[in-house]
Amino acid sequence: MDAKCPGQNTQFWKSEDVFEISCPNCKAAIEFFKDEPKRKCYSCKREVVNPRVDFGCALWCPKAVDCIGQERYQKLFASAKKEPVQSKYRTKKELLLQEMENYFGQDQRRIAHAKNVLGFAEQLLEKEKADRLVVISSAILHDIGIHKAEEKHKSTAGNFQETEGPPIARAIMEKLQFKKEVIDEVCLIIANHHSPGKVDTLNFKVLYDSDWLVNLLDEFDAKDKDKLSKVIDKVFLTKGGKGLAGKIYLS
Repeated sequence: MDAKCPGQNTQFWKSEDVFEISCPNCKAAIEFFKDEPKRKCYSCKREVVNPRVDFGCALWCPKAVDCIGQERYQKLFASAKKEPVQSKYRTKKELLLQEMENYFGQDQRRIAHAKNVLGFAEQLLEKEKADRLVVISSAILHDIGIHKAEEKHKSTAGNFQETEGPPIARAIMEKLQFKKEVIDEVCLIIANHHSPGKVDTLNFKVLYDSDWLVNLLDEFDAKDKDKLSKVIDKVFLTKGGKGLAGKIYLS
């Protein structure tokens, strides 16, 4: 069974999440809950679309068309493609961050982890000549399969994340109209991000090191500097990753 959409949990709603608009046909007041895609006007019985439905989840949710209708979906999708300067979703990075947050819902731990990995990835991109879009996309989406792994396998083990993550990442990126070659490479990285050696590209290595920069102290004792130095030399795959790990954890 699919997890309930996090946006439907009224526990986290604000006062502005229930609002009124004027019917575009008869001007009567129509009350909307924020997650309602459409509602019939009480007065003229015309079906009215909720003007505040966010296109974030609609861009990746496989039930989006059934939920909001083909016409509304196409309009929202066109808005995302245009990426207007004034929109908070104007870049691919911002779009992916929004989709990742929507997908994880109230799981702030996973959202924070993805953002921390992204932060280190962007630092390493200043030192390593990797593909920026591939690395940033991989950083944001690398753990996107963790909820499905828990649901299907009752485990967050890396091999299950590697299995469940790529289809979800692919659906998100296809809706955002990423190029096929970018999607394929990001999905390949996600499918192996706990398995170094299977993919030998610089893009993979930068993502792998960025993940380890976040996870290092969860796995090894920071007090034993000699041992930690050996671990850093062994685990990290890029010169930039080794250098940044040493600066952060050995200085």
